[in-house]
Amino acid sequence: MNASEPADPGLLALAEDFREALRHSIYLVRRLDADGELSAAQLSMLKMLMDAGPAAGGVRVGEIARNLGVKVPSATEQIIKLERAGLARREPDPDDSRAVRVTLTDAGLAAVASANERRNTVMAGVLSSLSDEDRAALAAALPVIGRINATLLA
Repeated sequence: MNASEPADPGLLALAEDFREALRHSIYLVRRLDADGELSAAQLSMLKMLMDAGPAAGGVRVGEIARNLGVKVPSATEQIIKLERAGLARREPDPDDSRAVRVTLTDAGLAAVASANERRNTVMAGVLSSLSDEDRAALAAALPVIGRINATLLA
């Protein structure tokens, strides 16, 4: 579908409902971190660094900012905080002397593991209140959500 074609009203309604559900889910996931030492944004950044893996040689600051939906100075401010806490490290980009890459330290990896354990425990408690049918429906929807994410990243 291109921009000049009218969108299917049913598809537009589904898109709106899905977007709103995601927005509310983001708020709720951020609340899972309320008791943690790191903000949701800091944890997101650490997860991004972890997902890149050591073989990637880190993530460029501009890419971090894009992925988090913030400006480079805001991302840099968070990176500096993580670096001071010993959770991340900035290094020159070997492919571009003007750029910096950010990598996860062992302490950063441990912080992500701890946050994941805390989040998963809370979320498992929430999911335990669902019926078997609802849990099966959620499990069936996860691959679809993964494909949507992959499409948006492409």
